[in-house]
Amino acid sequence: MNKSMMKSSKIISILANSLVYLPTPMNLSNWWNFGSILGMCLMIQLISGIMLSMHYTANIEMAFNSVSHIMRDVNYGWLIRTIHANGASLFFMCMFMHIGRGMYYSSYKMFNTWASGVLILLLTMAAAFLGYVLPWGQMSFWGATVITNLLSAIPYLGSMLVNWIWGGFAVSNPTLSRFFSLHFILPFIIMMMVIIHLFMLHATGSSNPIGLNSKIDKIPFHPYYSIKDLMGMSITLMIMFMLNMMEPFMLSDPDNFTPADPMVTPVHIQPEWYFLFAYAILRSIPNKLGGVLALFMSIIILMIMPMSMNMKFKGLNFYPMSQVYYWMFISNFILLTWIGSQPVELPFTTTGVMLTLMYFSYFILDPLMTNTWDKIIK
Repeated sequence: MNKSMMKSSKIISILANSLVYLPTPMNLSNWWNFGSILGMCLMIQLISGIMLSMHYTANIEMAFNSVSHIMRDVNYGWLIRTIHANGASLFFMCMFMHIGRGMYYSSYKMFNTWASGVLILLLTMAAAFLGYVLPWGQMSFWGATVITNLLSAIPYLGSMLVNWIWGGFAVSNPTLSRFFSLHFILPFIIMMMVIIHLFMLHATGSSNPIGLNSKIDKIPFHPYYSIKDLMGMSITLMIMFMLNMMEPFMLSDPDNFTPADPMVTPVHIQPEWYFLFAYAILRSIPNKLGGVLALFMSIIILMIMPMSMNMKFKGLNFYPMSQVYYWMFISNFILLTWIGSQPVELPFTTTGVMLTLMYFSYFILDPLMTNTWDKIIK
């Protein structure tokens, strides 16, 4: 017993030392804070989620009332629930910024770290979708119906897959209970993936704003960056608590405060704001299977960046036109998010098609531009 305890304590001390004395580039900016902030967000979601699961009932007759019970009767239940709901929005906001920084400063060159990060994004999106169904409001029910129905576009197997996921012939009690189980399990899988992501990062070391891989200009992670990360976490927590105390339902859909009714369809079905860009891409393609493929490709396409971007220098600081394309891509992403929240009518449909083409063209034009620039400065 003592030997096993000694071994485990040695492993813990090695891991702690590897983090404390991790050689870190000395020129990291505030954009590198989002990794630690995301770790904090994951822990907030885990703790608040476990607390909510103690009072939640995964049954279509009682789910909506159990959420109402949490909000009204449980001590500080309103705070735990709003922290969990708004924490998801904060999580995605920080994740988008983290990915945006990686795209700008060529962090995708570290393939293993980048690939594990994209997988974490996919798993987080899956967990967020499953969680959105649990309150069993109008938007929860119809959102689940629309998104799960997308699988019916798969040739031959589609309708069978949809019935298998539903556990019947409509979104009902089996669907809710299995969504709750999966929503509970996925964060622990995400946490395991985060540990793998960190191991991959420690194997190569962090990227930096000027893209140099110097082994000389390094400083220990602690205390220089641990203090900086604590500052970033404090600011993020302050913003989150301001949102929870002043406007807790600002990011929620009003339709979700109405119990789910399969007989009444909402006027405008839409997911949470962090899925709107992908939802706009889905809507912009008239073919159902094409729309589903474009939806998945909008995320999976990030995986091609390590192969397609073969420039000499890391980061877009050395590529003026790539910087222009990058900020056009960011603007395009914001506009797609806005389009996704608009009704399916002109001029929004036409605009959505144009923005979708621009979204995917970035991943083709930017590598061409960087390769051309490399030849010019050779």
